[in-house]
Amino acid sequence: MTHLSFVTPPPGLDPLTDFTLEQLDGTGLYALQAAADPGKRMFLLDPAVYVPDYRPELTDSQAAVLELASPEEAAMFVIANHRNGATTVNLLAPIIVNTATDTCAQFILEGQDWPIQAPLRSHG
Repeated sequence: MTHLSFVTPPPGLDPLTDFTLEQLDGTGLYALQAAADPGKRMFLLDPAVYVPDYRPELTDSQAAVLELASPEEAAMFVIANHRNGATTVNLLAPIIVNTATDTCAQFILEGQDWPIQAPLRSHG
């Protein structure tokens, strides 16, 4: 389990900034849970496992917010939502973690045409 601090509260979870990230199954599924309110959680996926063609780019200012010294310091996750028997992922606003500092942020990708609700396809 990793403890993460958001530089600003994630949308819809204001004022919460401290979270735990726990891998659930060894296949790239994670739970992001608020430290102060365990009932507040999101499910995250490793896009390298579930959306292998996903290649978003951060702006220099977004990288600077997290003080990323190199691309290797960045871990990326996408938020998964399960509704009406289907799972979608938000590819427009990934959560980026600086693995050296355990700080993170959810960024809206500027000038990129990624969907907010992309259907999750089978992987394997």
